[in-house]
Amino acid sequence: MHDSSATASVRLSRPVSRRDALRSAAALSALAGLGAASVSAATPAAAAAPTLIDFAMHQIPAQDIRAAGHSGVVNYVSLSRPGSSFGAKPITRPYAESLTAAGLVIVSNYQYGKPGGSAPSDFTRGFNGGVADAHTAWQLHTAAGGGQSAPIFFTVDDDINRDTWNNVALQWFRGINSVLGVQRTGVYGGINVCQWAAADGVIGNSRTAGHRWAWQTRSWSHGQVDPAAVLYQRIVSTASTPGPIVGGQEVDVNDVLAQDCGQWNLHP
Repeated sequence: MHDSSATASVRLSRPVSRRDALRSAAALSALAGLGAASVSAATPAAAAAPTLIDFAMHQIPAQDIRAAGHSGVVNYVSLSRPGSSFGAKPITRPYAESLTAAGLVIVSNYQYGKPGGSAPSDFTRGFNGGVADAHTAWQLHTAAGGGQSAPIFFTVDDDINRDTWNNVALQWFRGINSVLGVQRTGVYGGINVCQWAAADGVIGNSRTAGHRWAWQTRSWSHGQVDPAAVLYQRIVSTASTPGPIVGGQEVDVNDVLAQDCGQWNLHP
């Protein structure tokens, strides 16, 4: 998930009111019956799929997201790196509630470090780093109202090879699993990373048959899409190829490939 910078319902500790039930139904309808079509591993995701946006600079008002035609967001459950101050990191409960009230969906993502940034890439932090990152991610996720069984997608924002996966990134995911369990762990990365994570059993399964918690970016994917992915980052905003502007900032755009893509309200 690039720092150019989801079906959502805030977890409640009280009985669900009629108003909350209606909000939850509205959020679910944002994705129900819309997409979720499987795609060929050799074919880009269909442009007609529902879309979620991801971003970091500041919180985009819910009405702007709806006006742009998107169904929700993938938002950070991580802090800003030293020297940076991203207004959308981490997601807050008031912002999550505003998205939910507007019928938008929320999916949780963790990314603190970045290649070449002021903190090293998270996946380089080993088993103990994975343990620490999972605790941080879960605390921020639940503080914002994230569902107790919802997955968190952990980021490999780099073009790594199989040796680096086996000897470095995999150990980080094992640490995450030791805290969250496999079923609440997801991965963000290129097609190889998504498929390695699934083959090594460190990410969980969507309730949509044949899909798992893989959020694939087009970067490093050579024009292919993993048919088991739940999200596909079709537009990656960069300095040379900026993404669309929503709420005054450039955003990345993600096609929804499964009705259950890890959105909070399906995982209370």
